[in-house]
Amino acid sequence: MESILTNRKGLAQEIGKVAEVAGYLWEKGWAERNGGNITINITDWIDDDIRRLPGISPVYRLEVTLPLLKGCYFYCKGTNRRMRDLARRPMENGSVIRILDDCSSYEIIADEVVLPTSELPSHLSVHNYLKSIGSNYKASVHTHPIELVAMSHHKPFLEKDVLSNLLWSMIPETKAFCPRGLGIVPYQLPSSVALAEATIRELGDYDVVLWEKHGVFAVGNDVMEAFDQIDVLSKSAQIYISARNMGFIPDGMTQEQMREMSVAFHLPK
Repeated sequence: MESILTNRKGLAQEIGKVAEVAGYLWEKGWAERNGGNITINITDWIDDDIRRLPGISPVYRLEVTLPLLKGCYFYCKGTNRRMRDLARRPMENGSVIRILDDCSSYEIIADEVVLPTSELPSHLSVHNYLKSIGSNYKASVHTHPIELVAMSHHKPFLEKDVLSNLLWSMIPETKAFCPRGLGIVPYQLPSSVALAEATIRELGDYDVVLWEKHGVFAVGNDVMEAFDQIDVLSKSAQIYISARNMGFIPDGMTQEQMREMSVAFHLPK
């Protein structure tokens, strides 16, 4: 069967970005076994021929109603699929789904019947929220950055904006490229509605959310932007931990220096 990506340059490029990022997540050690998920809204790259494609799967219930996603199309990593495999063969380890008119169910339309991640309702709930606020963000990434997860085991770091300020202070680029900082969600059962709801609340103020003792969730205009924000935060965490391992507490940039950065680069304050 011909791939849905054949002769569709824009769509192929977006899925190619997902494969590239999946490889980065694996290489960094952030995606053990089948850990982590990627979901992107690809509706802008869907043509009339794709819209006419029949479903190749049964209709699956989402158990949530997402009125702003009616008729939208998503590429989703498959459940129990490994990021390292997705990096090499994205259409064998993920699928394209269509949200049906009832806004609470979906069907797979391509390339194969690869069931999406069990966290699909949570990811789609975030995408529904993003559309509700008029956001252009189309990608969501969940992964397990080692140093950030380690820091989430220390209660003082989980106080509001403590980690944001600490990580911003480690290197100027973090403030520049992740200016809204890192939101915190106390531990919740993975894949639960409670975790999804808490994440959505934090996304009102942040682009990246740290799930205590679990991982991070990031959104962006595309999957590369979402990855980049996690990457810069992770670098800052590594700098902090490296300094502590050398036996000292790093000074970090001062609040005045960070305010100067915000003014110079027109960043949110």
